[in-house]
Amino acid sequence: MYASVRDDLRTTLDEIRAAGLYKPERVIGTPQSATVSVASRDVLNFCANNYLGLADHPEVVAAAKEALDRWGYGMASVRFICGTQDVHKELEARLSAFLGQEDTILYSSCFDANGGVFETILGPEDAVISDALNHASIIDGIRLCKARRHRYANRDLADLEQQLKETQDARRRLIVTDGVFSMDGYVAPLAEICDLADRYDAMVMVDDSHAVGFVGPGGRGTPELHGVMDRVDIITGTLGKALGGASGGYVAARAEIVALLRQRSRPYLFSNSLAPVIAAASLKVLDLLESAGDLREKLAANTALFRTKMTEAGFDILPGDHAIAPVMIGDASEAGRMAELLLERGVYVIGFSYPVVPMGKARIRVQLSAAHSTEDVERAVAAFVDARATMAG
Repeated sequence: MYASVRDDLRTTLDEIRAAGLYKPERVIGTPQSATVSVASRDVLNFCANNYLGLADHPEVVAAAKEALDRWGYGMASVRFICGTQDVHKELEARLSAFLGQEDTILYSSCFDANGGVFETILGPEDAVISDALNHASIIDGIRLCKARRHRYANRDLADLEQQLKETQDARRRLIVTDGVFSMDGYVAPLAEICDLADRYDAMVMVDDSHAVGFVGPGGRGTPELHGVMDRVDIITGTLGKALGGASGGYVAARAEIVALLRQRSRPYLFSNSLAPVIAAASLKVLDLLESAGDLREKLAANTALFRTKMTEAGFDILPGDHAIAPVMIGDASEAGRMAELLLERGVYVIGFSYPVVPMGKARIRVQLSAAHSTEDVERAVAAFVDARATMAG
């Protein structure tokens, strides 16, 4: 049987390669940092979500080492059986306080967190209204629930209001949006979304994975940025980006929502507990965030410098001030070719193409970090200019 399946799969893979959509995985031979080793060569890393440069921070690494000795390697169990330690409860309490929510529940990833929310709190008599560009984990999570599914155009408040008007017969309504849209760097208009939610008696959920730690005056994410921390009902996020770059996710929400998730959320009930070493290291990250104003300022400065220099050089960068700076290319093959040329010039970036982004909207998503120096940023811009000249031939 598999022989025929294998031939079909090979044909599909060949088609992916021919379309320039194949996504190779490069192996880095060093810790995640502003500079990494790829193919035994040191290159500048502009494609990791290491926004604050904490993935290899010595205090975070030291906390992880200490946690191994104190708490062991893994839990070998789910939370409600014998998989909960003091370090898990402490991290949940710290995240709740940091994000201004009543309670928090940990997951093995934010993908699991988003996958476990919707079917737990929504039924057939309810409606979920989702931004069209929400993360794949939100899309998959919504598919698992039996609520009526509605979608509004990206950040389009008029379309959102229309969806709210059309769902007024629902028992519960949940508006869900990314805080920052990861392929574009655009920020959701949360204040206006919360205003609509109040007007039409709906709840608001935000996946803030690309904001928590560095967006907002205290790094508390897009709800803090827009002054609506007390108006968002559910916040999901990851420990795998600005908060240390490892793995793990969470839902921070109203107390009753978190309590029900502990009882019925399938990814929580049937997945091993977050490794204690990650929980302990994440606590150290939260300590560091209390005095991370300089890191947030450095990230903002690096972002502004890159965006300004690239615009002056004639590149098409989606507008904004987020550390995600998408350099628009259009053609998937050209985006892949430019990424290869940049790697040859010592700058590690990745070309994004369909199905990660819409067909014909291929791009190189540059990720700025507080760990980059001014010279790093200027070198990256120079590499883009040189690679473009080579492609023009």
